Amino acid sequence: MKLVECVPNFSEGRRPEIVAQIRDAIAAVEGVAVLDVSSDASHNRTVVTFVVPVERAVDAAFAGIRAARERIDLNQHTGEHPRMGATDVVPFIPLEGATMEDCIVLARTLGERVGRELEIPVFLYERAATRPDRENLADIRRGEFEGIRDEMSAGAANRVPDFGPKTIHSSAGATAIGARPFLVAYNVYLGPAANLPVAKAVAKAVRGSSGGLRYVKGLGLEVDAQAQVSMNLVDTEKTPLYRAFDTVKMEAEALGVSPTWSEIVGLVPERVLFDTAARHIQLRDFKPAMVLEHKVRAAMQGGESLSGFVASVASSAPTPGGGSVAAHVGALAAALAQMVGGLTAGRKKYAAVDAEMRALGLEAAALVSTLSELVKRDAESYGAVTAAYKMPNEPEDAANARQAAITDALLGAAEVPLETARACAQVAALAAVCATKGNTNAVSDAAVAALLAEAACRGAVYNVRINVSSLSDRSRGAGLVEEGNQLLAQCRRSTDRATAAVDAAIGA
Repeated sequence: MKLVECVPNFSEGRRPEIVAQIRDAIAAVEGVAVLDVSSDASHNRTVVTFVVPVERAVDAAFAGIRAARERIDLNQHTGEHPRMGATDVVPFIPLEGATMEDCIVLARTLGERVGRELEIPVFLYERAATRPDRENLADIRRGEFEGIRDEMSAGAANRVPDFGPKTIHSSAGATAIGARPFLVAYNVYLGPAANLPVAKAVAKAVRGSSGGLRYVKGLGLEVDAQAQVSMNLVDTEKTPLYRAFDTVKMEAEALGVSPTWSEIVGLVPERVLFDTAARHIQLRDFKPAMVLEHKVRAAMQGGESLSGFVASVASSAPTPGGGSVAAHVGALAAALAQMVGGLTAGRKKYAAVDAEMRALGLEAAALVSTLSELVKRDAESYGAVTAAYKMPNEPEDAANARQAAITDALLGAAEVPLETARACAQVAALAAVCATKGNTNAVSDAAVAALLAEAACRGAVYNVRINVSSLSDRSRGAGLVEEGNQLLAQCRRSTDRATAAVDAAIGA
């Protein structure tokens, strides 16, 4: 299942009954899980966080926008936070199984529907933007409801929306809809309202548009008689939460003010807090895998889900890559062979091969486990290569140590996919047995197993070859390449037997 997070911001934070009606409209859509509702009376704004399968995401967000349109009049709205619409902004964020491309499609689909059915002008922003000057939400919202209303009425070229009418909705304003990575809304307080000039100066110093931290947006506001630096951290991997706080603290103290407390609005990935804690206590080499609850969840859930693995592959990270995918495909092939064995064993018609099929099923199950483990090991071997290349290249003894480490890492990175190729050759042989002796109703499944095993073997051998080709002395890996080619030839022969059995059973 592909999941996305949606975090619509509504221009209402003082009437709980209105907030509840909007929240209920979203929650009423099948598949929605509302995770958080955060209202701020000073900002007069509410942030709703919900998770939903991709196929219902547009319906859920649309329900919230429609409810807000019916209940919020921006002509009567005041608050500290800039706003331009009853539903001010609607971002989609990819979660497990989903990609940024999925979220861009959702943003554009929702935008078209909102413009057409609700007659609210829609501006696409961030990754969904159709023009560079609309990537930054602050640029779109500049002038707020009143200014945008006047500019659209005057026919300003930069105010032609992506969807909907070219004039602002009289009460619901305009809405920005987009796709973005996870954003953390983070506020730091600097004492009484008398420090508001300091908060404004600090916000200017910290926000990327003013030359501060590139992935931070910031404003200085007065909230509940306190001075607040209100920030959106739009990429916490590149600008961690602790760096934002440290910068605010440094800039404020340079002006004679110290932070009093801070808050997170809505939800935050646990990684962000772990990174902050590790930084604060100077914890070296901390990894989320060291957290007890992580281990428990992984054990109880049986490891990473298929959709999660697919999303990891689709990301811009170099791992998991082709070697891991080859091992994963090989595991699927082994699982298919196991299935055919199970569909054959125990049936009177196949009594003659019952023991063989039971043994085959056990062997296939073992190969599923082996290949599943190789998915992870392949990614780890890439990490070892990367670490070796980062070693110092001088003086001479360091350079020699670096070269030796690179050679060892490359050989290790070639050995792992070779193990994948060995396992895949075994899977292909099992699949050929299933195709020729197994349940004829599943002969096509056996052939698919063989074809997948061959494809996985070929991909694994490519990974052997590319790592050996990077060696300064390729002869060190010649035996690995030769064995890989032999395994691939075995796979081809097994696949030929399996596909011939299919053709004989169901016709060429």
